[in-house]
Amino acid sequence: MTNKTQLLLAVSTAAGLALAGCAASSTTTTASSTTAAAPATAATTTPAPATQPVVKGVGLDVANIDPSVSACDNFFQYASGTWLKNNPIPAAESRWSSWNTLINQNEAVMRQILEEAAANRSATKGSNLQKVGDFYASAMDSMAIEKAGITPLKPELSRIAAIKDLKGLQTALARQQMLQTRSVLSVGVNQDRKKSTEYAVYLTQGGLSMPDRDYYLKEDARSKQVRAAYLTYLTNTFKLLGDNEATANRNANTVMRLETRLAKASKDRVALRDPYANYNKMSVAEASQQFPNLGVTSLLQQLGLGAAKEVIVGQPDFLKEASTALKTEPMADWQTYLRWHLVNNSAAALPQAFVQESFRYTQALTGAKQQQPRWKRVLRSTDATLGEAFGQLYVDKAFTPETKQKAMEMVANIKASMAEHIQQLDWMSAATKTEALKKLNAFTVKIGYPDKWKDYSALTISRQSYLQNLLAAHEWEYKDDAKKFGKPIDRGEWGMTPPTVNAYYNSSLNEIVFPAGIMQPPFFDPKADDAVNYGGMGAVIGHEITHGFDDKGRQSDAEGNLRDWWTKEDADNFTQRANMVGAQYSAFSPLDSVFVNGKLTMGENLADFGGLALAYSALEKQLEKKYGSNPRPNYDGFSPEQRFFLSWAQIWRTNARPEYLRQQVLTDPHSPAQYRTNGPLMNMPQFYEAFGCQENAKMVRAANERAKIW
Repeated sequence: MTNKTQLLLAVSTAAGLALAGCAASSTTTTASSTTAAAPATAATTTPAPATQPVVKGVGLDVANIDPSVSACDNFFQYASGTWLKNNPIPAAESRWSSWNTLINQNEAVMRQILEEAAANRSATKGSNLQKVGDFYASAMDSMAIEKAGITPLKPELSRIAAIKDLKGLQTALARQQMLQTRSVLSVGVNQDRKKSTEYAVYLTQGGLSMPDRDYYLKEDARSKQVRAAYLTYLTNTFKLLGDNEATANRNANTVMRLETRLAKASKDRVALRDPYANYNKMSVAEASQQFPNLGVTSLLQQLGLGAAKEVIVGQPDFLKEASTALKTEPMADWQTYLRWHLVNNSAAALPQAFVQESFRYTQALTGAKQQQPRWKRVLRSTDATLGEAFGQLYVDKAFTPETKQKAMEMVANIKASMAEHIQQLDWMSAATKTEALKKLNAFTVKIGYPDKWKDYSALTISRQSYLQNLLAAHEWEYKDDAKKFGKPIDRGEWGMTPPTVNAYYNSSLNEIVFPAGIMQPPFFDPKADDAVNYGGMGAVIGHEITHGFDDKGRQSDAEGNLRDWWTKEDADNFTQRANMVGAQYSAFSPLDSVFVNGKLTMGENLADFGGLALAYSALEKQLEKKYGSNPRPNYDGFSPEQRFFLSWAQIWRTNARPEYLRQQVLTDPHSPAQYRTNGPLMNMPQFYEAFGCQENAKMVRAANERAKIW
């Protein structure tokens, strides 16, 4: 619903899943199941000529390289193999990568800020410092949480218990929307995809507690294993709420049955990527007629959206089924379902017994062996809940104007690269190029933090109860979002918090956004050579720019409207090239009998391809400007071109548990890390040249099999 494409998945605090970054399989995985098997015959590095200065480099750790592997056979393994061997996955993690190193460093800074805020009991009441400090303190007070038990939830549980009829159920669903428990459907405000100057109300599918519909529907051993773990989580949680064994079992099966019914009506993740199919505008009267048991008019009024005359329905078939189910399923079963969603959504703020049950289920999903320390879980909760209040404190401590200025320069250089690449395309007509350049020139660039911060004055936070703080914050956030309806578009709004180690492209605002958190090593190091920074942050910037022109992004114009600005021939040419990328990735297998979904990962793969190509061109221009015809310095014995590719590869170095990989392939639009590393390089002659790869090397695709779009 947010039309936002991220570099990677943000950290999810709901179930303790650290999904920032993408996973790799065991370190013996080959680069591709479709490439030639003969090894490269050339040396893996090009030694620096004696006349060139060879000095120690900054920002790239060559000790991570595994020299026993040929760069031309498996670059992921070559660039990071020693690191992979020396960095097993910690017990509390489902995967371990270079991202974790940065996230851990970042979280140490964040922790210090939070502990100082929590220790400050004289902060002005109502100030951001007071709210952040009290929220963190209440969440760290485990004794108070144990003592309170489920008492803070009782008013909400009583509302659910009081439901008597369909009208009461509809009222309860509106309340659950405000509390953001993801019950049955999702109602929210966002830009109209076809009229980006206005906000619209969206009604979309929801209602599931497991990460994806396929977990409910697939009959393979892994899906059955996760379902069994989920059923145990359900049963044990109902017992903690006071149900006896028989009642808890019955209630667990009721939730599973209702969610499975909703799962069967849900679109899969590939179908959700089609922006036109998921845009169905209708009047409120028509929606009320099509989905009579949702009580659309009343629902919108209770959510502060009564002024809406139209709604955009994402998945009409789902809402029809949900509407039918609300009428035909027993009322007591829906009460059980709502009770579960409320408690599951609040588990992190409940006593330890609830937290442990939630984590046992998380273990089955991700393979993590032990839980994250409490301070980490609470830190992420604070960031998710009071992101910009906390973000102001973070930026004051951790982000410099100089970093922002350097980042702006890199963005300008890489945007210029994209303009040149568009102009030089031999498969695109002049008319489409004009539109593409118009869109590129209209990009908004946001770096570091918002120019205008969110106003949290209407949100009351105290030290009394973590759970009450969470519920209040969810309700405040929902109302704050709903208030946008009918107002001018807020073009200064951010979809990520300043400390986030991530980046995104938002098609409706036609903007690329880089929070302060990502502007640090290994992505960006002010002391490193250009090659390392362009292989890191440069490729990230290029990745987000390319999202504006990937298979989804290209369907929006310079103003952010869903509009076809392509000639038919150009669109066909694009699709043909994109399908070649999709086929390449669908052949990658991180685990036995598990294959990457080339359609689900299409946008991210195209962004990786484009991002690398743009960053490489920008680097070459930068080197030309700096050195002209003079020798370019080699650091650690590697040329700038080699350091560029090594920097890219070392950013994606990752070890991952098999459970995590299976979940990633099923739910994540990003490919596993070894394919993010090797996939684009296998199509880049610049890479072959930098490392002297021969035509029969595994990392080299035959000329007629190489994919190139931008």
